[in-house]
Amino acid sequence: MPEALQRRAIASIHLDAVGGAAGDMFVACMLDAFPELAADVMRDIGAVLPPQAGRPYLEAGASNGIRAMRFGLESAAADTHGLEHRENPGHAHGHDHHHDDPRHHHHDVGGHPAHATYNALTKLIQDSALGVDAKHHAVAILTLLAEAEAQMHGVPISDVHFHELADWDSLMDVVAAGSILAALGPVRWSVSTLPLGSGLVNTQHGLLPVPAPATALLLRGFAMRDDGIPGERVTPTGAAILAHLIDPATLHDPQPGGRLSRTGIGAGSRQMKGMPNILRALVFEEDADSVADIVEIIEFEVDDMTGEEIGVAAEHLRKVDGVLDVSTAARMGKKGRPMTEFRLLCAHGHVAAVADACFLQTSTIGLRMRRETRRILDRKHVAVGDMQVKEVSRPAQVITRKAESDDLARLDTLAERRRAAAELELKR
Repeated sequence: MPEALQRRAIASIHLDAVGGAAGDMFVACMLDAFPELAADVMRDIGAVLPPQAGRPYLEAGASNGIRAMRFGLESAAADTHGLEHRENPGHAHGHDHHHDDPRHHHHDVGGHPAHATYNALTKLIQDSALGVDAKHHAVAILTLLAEAEAQMHGVPISDVHFHELADWDSLMDVVAAGSILAALGPVRWSVSTLPLGSGLVNTQHGLLPVPAPATALLLRGFAMRDDGIPGERVTPTGAAILAHLIDPATLHDPQPGGRLSRTGIGAGSRQMKGMPNILRALVFEEDADSVADIVEIIEFEVDDMTGEEIGVAAEHLRKVDGVLDVSTAARMGKKGRPMTEFRLLCAHGHVAAVADACFLQTSTIGLRMRRETRRILDRKHVAVGDMQVKEVSRPAQVITRKAESDDLARLDTLAERRRAAAELELKR
């Protein structure tokens, strides 16, 4: 991961859907804002797509006079410059893919003329050399699409045959988005009101209204606007990315603030009269004294476990990857029944695996989950002799120190531990 992103100074990203939203527009605007991620994203695409699928490109262009980046896939038969940026685009894959275009409907994951299934595409991603977090995001986006398609057609998710993702370039958008999100880590996302569009779109199922039924399902809860410009403005892939990133119920909160540090613009291929067909990313950083972080909270109660079982379960849950903290508290339930409340603090992106662990380690049959933004101070560990001390930078250039409890535990008595802690925390 680039050093600039390791500091996790990025607090929030706001997506401004001027012309609309699609997978390729999202990738283009994010790589415009974070060009240092481009090489890793291209590498991750290569880990999933076979050579015969073609070669990805990221190129500079314009939409209605506004400079923007375009992202797409060139045919393997085309004469390209590989993964290099192209300054004079000959064509572009925009967000207004025609759903009746055979290029988007007649390739399975092996390159044969068949529709790609959800299970096949998921296996392709999971079996690849992508990182764990990139796989998580890519599969999550894919799953949202599959769930919408399954609901629309009234079939099990395993029976879903993708049309939006049946061609390599759309699958590439999902993989690239997963790679970008994994590199950025916890970020608070928001989006402007989305253009509604109008008219009909020609699909494998015949003419369907805009927004397409699967897109409409994915965009439930998002604010929409009618700007009078017809056509498909948000694609299913674009809608799935937004649904993965943003809970529309939280969009009433204040828009992201802080220091505007970066911007990025991604363009679709469609030319719209009087308006650039772009998706813009506005990247905000927190104040220098703190770092923004997004965490997942899981809470539940149990009333049928012994004290020993609760202690063992808590210790097992603390060891689960992505768990930051586990706490328990005594509560009184209905009819005066004593119960124990579990509260887990999880790193963003790990909630699904941690939820499974809760069901395995405890007797609970239901969980409450929510996402919260926390503000944490910059900290580091410094060695003082054979002891570790946590050093925290507070506002107004105040530094505080805390001796590590595990190191103090090696001392024999409480008096020795207190004396050592006082000495360690006063040293500079």
